[in-house]
Amino acid sequence: MFENIIEQGAVLQLRDNIINCSLAPSLLFFGPGESGKGSAALELARVLSCEEKGAWKCSCLCCERHRYLQHDDLLILGNRSFSAEIAACHSSFLRNTGAKLLFYRSLRKLQMRFSPVIMEDDNDLRKLVSLLQSFDEKLREFLSIDAEKHEKSALEKLCSSLVNDSLTLIKEGKLSGTIPIDHIRSASKWCNLAPTGKRKTFIIENAENMREESANSLLKLLEEPPASVNIVLTAQRREKILATILSRLRPYRFLKRSIESEKEVIRRIFLDTADKSLSAYLESFMPQSAEKLYPLAAWFIVSIARLAGAGKICFSKLEEYYAHSAEALKLPRAARSSDVIKVIAEQSENFEDGSFSRFMKICLDMIGSFLRTAENPQFIVYCDMFKKYINEAVMAVDVININKTVALEEFLYNLKKNIKEGKNG
Repeated sequence: MFENIIEQGAVLQLRDNIINCSLAPSLLFFGPGESGKGSAALELARVLSCEEKGAWKCSCLCCERHRYLQHDDLLILGNRSFSAEIAACHSSFLRNTGAKLLFYRSLRKLQMRFSPVIMEDDNDLRKLVSLLQSFDEKLREFLSIDAEKHEKSALEKLCSSLVNDSLTLIKEGKLSGTIPIDHIRSASKWCNLAPTGKRKTFIIENAENMREESANSLLKLLEEPPASVNIVLTAQRREKILATILSRLRPYRFLKRSIESEKEVIRRIFLDTADKSLSAYLESFMPQSAEKLYPLAAWFIVSIARLAGAGKICFSKLEEYYAHSAEALKLPRAARSSDVIKVIAEQSENFEDGSFSRFMKICLDMIGSFLRTAENPQFIVYCDMFKKYINEAVMAVDVININKTVALEEFLYNLKKNIKEGKNG
């Protein structure tokens, strides 16, 4: 069991708990992105349902259904990045038809966010019924195809259609937002129904993004979890979980893998020999790659330095520090904040691929890089200010689902106001 999770001591602890019958009913998998938390949660669900001893290649019916993410005793909620994984798995399948299950699972992870369990009480999701039915039909067709014998162009057309539909579902389903309280309530009802097999598993990914009302609703379930259900929350930062919820979870810490282990993940899972980190590998499949976002971030920072930090020496140096990178885009100088936002929206295609948080993180990293070379200690204060408002903008877009333009307007307004007033936020 857990043979497919590379270099994570947490899964050894999980395995021991299962073997010794000491597994807690509610668990927290926490650690950095791309550390295998989600994969471990899905593997745990399979192992707990297994009719044999939990080996990855077990031939029992329950394991087969879990491998294809089709088991009725599995429910997943929570926002996550789907686009990069689906694109990477699509590319892997086109190179090697042996990655058929990999590509299928990447699409099923998305489809499961539209489970009938939560669709019933969500008017917004019910509007997507037609698209979901079409998506399901194409998935079934893909699964039934013998990739080795099927006509290549027809197969590629079907795969491209699935990828395009997935992007529409991500956008229309507003999967970058937080978990509505109604979804938690519906999931709680599901948890209290008898399983079809041995056990049910309820997974919430990126649980730190839950709003307080949703977290409080989940707390009621955690206080008296049904005997036949295991609840797994994943999070990047343990301390972001509500304390009352955290006290009811057994934590398992996932660590950042070594670069060599990440390359092994790419080789074994994606059947690729790319010489890069896992995050860089996944990002390379996004329309807005880091290579494209970096000069745009430089232009954004230079524009901020001109508009918000006019007359301040440290901002003049910041502008000078990134001027060369910004000039690579050959964009006109922005005279107003509205001009800056307009250019950013146009150049990024309004971050439709979910790259807003990556763009803002690049900006923050660039500010930090400059800080390490800056001689003016006052800029440390400004750096903290940048960090505060960048985090607020990312939270507004990724969790509260605020329009990206509105978030950028608020970011620039707060930044300019506090810089001019000499405040640190």
